[in-house]
This record gives sequence, C-alpha cells and structure tokens, in this order.
Amino acid sequence: MYYAYKYRLKPSDAHRKELDRHRDICRQLYNHTLYRLNEYQDEHGELPSMTTLRSELPDLKQWWDGLSDVYSKVLQTVVERLFDNLKGLSALKENGYGVGQLKWKPPREFRSFTYSQSGFKLDKKGGQTVLSLSKLADIPIRLHRAIPDDANLKQVTVKKEPTGEWFATFGVQMDREPPEPPENPERCVGIDVGILKYAHDTDGTAVGSLDLSDERDRLEREQRSLSRKEHGSNNWEKQRRRVAECHADLRRKRRDFLHKLSNYYAREYDLVAVEDLNVKGMLELPSNSRNTASAAWRTFLSLLEYKCEREGTHFVAVNPRGTTKECASCGVSTDKPLWVREHSCPACGFEADRDANAAWNIRSRGLKDVGVGHSEGTPVETALPVDTDSVSAKRVVEAGSPTLKERTASAVSE
Repeated sequence: MYYAYKYRLKPSDAHRKELDRHRDICRQLYNHTLYRLNEYQDEHGELPSMTTLRSELPDLKQWWDGLSDVYSKVLQTVVERLFDNLKGLSALKENGYGVGQLKWKPPREFRSFTYSQSGFKLDKKGGQTVLSLSKLADIPIRLHRAIPDDANLKQVTVKKEPTGEWFATFGVQMDREPPEPPENPERCVGIDVGILKYAHDTDGTAVGSLDLSDERDRLEREQRSLSRKEHGSNNWEKQRRRVAECHADLRRKRRDFLHKLSNYYAREYDLVAVEDLNVKGMLELPSNSRNTASAAWRTFLSLLEYKCEREGTHFVAVNPRGTTKECASCGVSTDKPLWVREHSCPACGFEADRDANAAWNIRSRGLKDVGVGHSEGTPVETALPVDTDSVSAKRVVEAGSPTLKERTASAVSE
C-alpha cells in the first residue's frame, strides 16, 4: 500500500532562497506548458499527449536560463501535474459540475515541487539528518518518527506552507498482507460518530468532541485585523501570515486528535466497523454544516481505514441507514428526534444511550459483512453496555496522561 510520511524541514536563509527559486522555475514551466497545450489545441484541434509536451523539455533548456538548474525528474512531474489537473476537471464535468479552464498559476498558488523515483535521499551529515536534493541542497530535516525499514521510497514532495514553513512529504510503498478474519468477536468494535460526542463505541467509551472555540475566536480577530490593512503593504503581509498561522494551528490540532483516535482503534481491535457516511451530502444540508465540517468525519474515516490496513485490522464501512432507529437487542425500529439522547425500545424494554445503541448496530452489521457469527444469547445478555465511560478530546490529544483510562492511555499516541 502507498503511504505518506510528512516531516518538517529546517532550511537556512540560503536554503530558503534556493527553494523559492526552484519553486518559481517550476511555476513558470507549468504556465509555459499550459500555454503550449492551448496553442497545440488551437493548431491541431485536439489536446496533445503528456509525452509530446515532456519531449519539448530538452529544447527548452537551450534558451531558458535557469531551467537546467532544476533536476530533470522535477521538470517532468510539473508536466504530469498539469495533466492530472486536466483529469480532475474532466471528472468534475462528467459528474455534472460546471467547470472552466485551467489558469496560470501566480507565485502564491504554486507551493510545491516533486522529486520522483530519483534525485533525493536521506543522509547523515555533521551529526544531523539531511534531505539531499539533486541540484538543490542538503537541507536539515526533523525526523520525528522513523520511516519503516521495509518501506520503498518512491518520491518526495517539498512544499512551502502559507506560514512560510517548509515540509517534505515522502511517498512510500509497503507490502501488507490482507488481514485474517477476526476469530474473537470480543475484539471487534463498532463506532458511531457524532457532534456532541465525537465517537461512541461498543466498549462503552464516549470520546468528546475537540473544543476549538478559542482557536476560532483568535482566527476571527486576526481576519478582522487583516481586512483593515492596505492590501499588499508590509503590514498586510505580516497580518496575512498571522492569519495563516491561525489556520495552521486549527488544522494541526484537529488532525492530531484524529490521528491519535484512529490509531488507537486500529491497534486495539481486530475489526473496526463504522458508518459509510455521505459527508459531502450532509454538508449541503441547510443546517449544522459548520459543526459537520469541523468534525471532519471523512478525514477520520480515511485515516482509520489506512491505519487499519497498516496494522492488519479489518475495516468495515456499513450502511448507515437505520442504525439509530433500530433496537440493538430486538431489531425493532423506533423513530426518535435528534434531541432525544436515550434509546428506549417499546418492544423489548431495552434502554441505552442513543449513540451506544447505534454503535452496537454498526458492529453487528460489520460482523455480518465479514461473516463472523454472533455470540450465543441475546446482545443484552452478553455485552450491551448500560453505563458509558467518557473521555474528553483533550485527554486524547494529551496522550499518555495518567488521567486517561489505563486501557486507552498507551494506545492513542501516534
């Protein structure tokens, strides 16, 4: 499977200047390739192939000063990037979206370039780890976690964030055997995600949603201050960077929470069942879209899926229809409005938290999808929880805290 490992670079001022120069050359090549694509289409009535435009690169180096300073594989990936963008537009058009044409990239919108297959390596120099980039520099890198020994490095993308920081993202290929069917149903878990409680599982654990209200308030203050600055001035640029730092702070805290939570479930269980949510459709609803977007359920499910594959855990996405209405004990459906947080079955009398009942239905559907039989007896007699242990999102972020439950404290860390 293909994985991405992201690390922070620590370039000097000279490195930053050279990185920006290479990035700008790639941007100009992207714009030139777009010009040649449109010109070719006007002359021949059809789009050129990617090979046609890539074959023009050697001739460009004869008259383009600076183009030879960039590694050849990097230049080829710039052409590939243009055709990938064309494919993306075509896919949107096929799905009924109104799309325009590709536009030239201004400096602020072209932030990265990629070394593919060759031209890069990790090395030790002067007692520190450096990323050696061909025709560029040896840039110190902060390897906060090791790349697995069995990983095959395929490419590295060097990117400048709006905050001015530089990062390197390694694309690695690792062989993973498909997981064996879980033998013990007790090591299978169902997870119901929500707004009030971010995740409620069948082990009776409810993880609270991450509170980012202070970070959002700071972002709004900084954005108001930016709106009062003269566009393009030095003060405007300083304030723009503060706004970018606020956005980065929000994004990092949210992804840190999602990484640790998904990592815990992937490592602790043999099977993880979740709802296959249509998050895009939920965001188009007229109400509660901000909280839905902030919850980032699709990001959580994507992280959980690849971590389960990496750890050899079954990941099952089940049909979400009726998981809240159905009784986990007898299967009778009961309508209940959103503000009713307790499930009380009129048929069998089973009572439980609304989200806990949904989590058990999700687990049952997940076990059915992989062909694992249920335990003998009714769910109420065997394992359905009545009480819920709450874990705050802050405790998940502060992984390893002694205030966490013992069974989760060592597992949520990424």
